Amino acid sequence: MHRPVLRSACLAIALVASSAAHAGLFDDEEARKAIVDLRNRIAAVDEQGKARAAESATLNAQLSEQLATTRRSLLDLNNQLEALRAELAKLRGNDEQLSRDLAEVQRRQKDVGQALDERLRKMEPEKLTLDGREIVVDQAEKRAYDDAMAAIRAGDFERSAGLLAAFQRRFPGSPYLDSVRFWQGNALYGKRDYKEAIAVFRAFVAAAPDHARAPEALLALANSQAEMKDPRGARKTIDELVKAYPKSEAAQAGKERLAAIK
Repeated sequence: MHRPVLRSACLAIALVASSAAHAGLFDDEEARKAIVDLRNRIAAVDEQGKARAAESATLNAQLSEQLATTRRSLLDLNNQLEALRAELAKLRGNDEQLSRDLAEVQRRQKDVGQALDERLRKMEPEKLTLDGREIVVDQAEKRAYDDAMAAIRAGDFERSAGLLAAFQRRFPGSPYLDSVRFWQGNALYGKRDYKEAIAVFRAFVAAAPDHARAPEALLALANSQAEMKDPRGARKTIDELVKAYPKSEAAQAGKERLAAIK
């Protein structure tokens, strides 16, 4: 930065030396003028050097300030970048959690949907054939009827009679009703409650004379009367059976049963 000043000084010294060497060629006035001129030139060069040095210092200060400002800006940008990275990581974590929560909600919805479908299937009416007739029953009716029939098949006539009686109270208009009356008579007969069995069989035949099991009900009615020591009533019921349903298997069995009734 001070090299121009040095070069100027060296040049001035050289000029002085040259002037001394040729002093004899000039008079004193010219020598003084030369010296003054040289001094002015040196001073001008020195002022230029100082100005350039000051300008350089100012420039350096400005560059330093700009560099400091740039560094602060870079630091701020870096801090902002780190904050954005942290926020992005947080958002990604939230997104992953939301994805897991959504998957869990979807799984629960699927489970609830399947459970609801299963419940609806259990509640939907079912079409089936009973005693040669097609009927449509609710699932609750079917379960109650199946429970009572399972008790009969197991020989638990006491329980089955109670279940069948409860069925009639709960489902008075059920398509199962005729069948329930028939099997209730059989359950009563099985538990040796012949008097009640007679009443139930008689009510069944009166309500459903065209039912496929009506002939069997009359035969069971006659057997109940025989157990009650009412042979006359038993023979009368068998006569009714043979006349009303002459081609039925129950009528044939009734004819054979007459021989045993005394």
